Amino acid sequence: MAVLTEDDVRAIADYATIALDETELAAMTSYLNDAVAMLEPILDYAAEDVEPTFHPDGGIANVMRPDQADEGRALGIDEALSNAASARDGQFRVPSIMGDGGER
Repeated sequence: MAVLTEDDVRAIADYATIALDETELAAMTSYLNDAVAMLEPILDYAAEDVEPTFHPDGGIANVMRPDQADEGRALGIDEALSNAASARDGQFRVPSIMGDGGER
């Protein structure tokens, strides 16, 4: 099995925009090599005589339903907004998560 070098790990970290100092680089190199070593028994397993499985069901049928409102279960606007702390123009008013934090 190929062993990852510190240069390999540095390249991966750079690609992921993760800054690693020399101590972290050495530790991560060791950690990743240990992880790869744990996979060796799986990768060495001969699976030529194992038939591929596409899905455990053996087949999937479309289980989607039409996207239609169930009028018997849907709330009207007045009922939906009846317990709202704040509402305007038939919509809930909530604190802004962007900008100054005021209500919109």
